[in-house]
Amino acid sequence: MSGATEKFDTAMAKWQEWQDAPWGRLRYAIAEANLLRHLGGDGPPLRILDLAGGDGGDAVRLAARGHRVTVVDHAPAMLAAATERAAAAGLTERITCVHADVTALPPDLAEGEFDVVLCHNLLQYVDDVPGTLAAALAPLQRGGLFSVMAINRHSAALTAAVREMDPAAALAALDTDRARTQTFDMALRLHTAEEITPVLRTLGCEDVRHYGIRGFCDYITDDARKHEPAFYARLEQLELATTDRPPYMHTARLFQLTARKK
Repeated sequence: MSGATEKFDTAMAKWQEWQDAPWGRLRYAIAEANLLRHLGGDGPPLRILDLAGGDGGDAVRLAARGHRVTVVDHAPAMLAAATERAAAAGLTERITCVHADVTALPPDLAEGEFDVVLCHNLLQYVDDVPGTLAAALAPLQRGGLFSVMAINRHSAALTAAVREMDPAAALAALDTDRARTQTFDMALRLHTAEEITPVLRTLGCEDVRHYGIRGFCDYITDDARKHEPAFYARLEQLELATTDRPPYMHTARLFQLTARKK
């Protein structure tokens, strides 16, 4: 884990560049929109726990809506960036950063009875998926909202064929769950929503909803067009319209599952 932490720390510049790019902005915008379907617009501020929350990409958006967010991450540089981002947005009082491992949370967090728990982009880095999800669900109160996001294995073959024009790589991707991230130069394990959904139900979740993120963006090869404001706006509308619409959610680059804890 220490080696992985070092890679996250040293890749901060690349990560922030990715976040600012159209595909990064879409990842956060669509995830937020999907969460808002379940959070509602009225009522008191919610207590949200953002596990492996990195530099606060999700946290800042939710804190700006009035919620109180605790960001947990194992990479010090990520947490430092999250603290800076919160300060720049005037949200220091609503965002708390904690250096910890998701599977070894401090007691006050592990027993925190949070209203919402996010577990975004963590599963691809762990070996024990059920154990990680169980640890992530522990701080969530009964009836609370859980959101998990990961890279969709179904997208790997499409990405290789469409973006890389490599049918051989696409064929190979059909029968493997392994990949590699260029940003952090790390091995990944890919999953599908169909695999994770029954795990969530086994762990005591109900009302599991499946969303896809970036169902079109990653298969449009003209990346320059995506930086044009008008084109990006139309692309975001398309992504929002298809995030829960078959078959697009099944082939999107990322899947997001929301559920309620029994």
